[in-house]
Amino acid sequence: MTHAHRVGDELPPLEIPVTRTLIVAGAIASRDYQDVHHDADLAREKGSPDIFMNILTTNGLVGRYITDHFGPTAVLRKVAIRLGAPNYPGDVMRLTGRVTDVRAGEPAEATVLVTGDNGIGRHVTGTVTVALPQTAVALPQKGGSGA
Repeated sequence: MTHAHRVGDELPPLEIPVTRTLIVAGAIASRDYQDVHHDADLAREKGSPDIFMNILTTNGLVGRYITDHFGPTAVLRKVAIRLGAPNYPGDVMRLTGRVTDVRAGEPAEATVLVTGDNGIGRHVTGTVTVALPQTAVALPQKGGSGA
């Protein structure tokens, strides 16, 4: 199901439990074999309280958040994220988004500011540009009167 989207629209939040399995599986799937993403003892030796999620897993979860919202015809054009507080096992990451730009064209595009918070702070901040079918976007009316 597609919805009209306008600048300022808020996406419904998505809460993702940060499990040990999710962290390890994401690291393996993205071929990131750094020990801080799968070995708690070695992570602690390096000063971390536990293993933590890698950026590629976060990037994938941000992409999923957008495509789950905009539907199966949405195509990610650009995902640009910055990490902050680590995602440790046992926490929950809550993703939220707000449409910041909508552009006409074939296909139309929307830009969404995405943030993800966990129990210790802001885990991720980013912008996602997504291509959408024309019917999924409410474009501004020309002339300002709407008539």
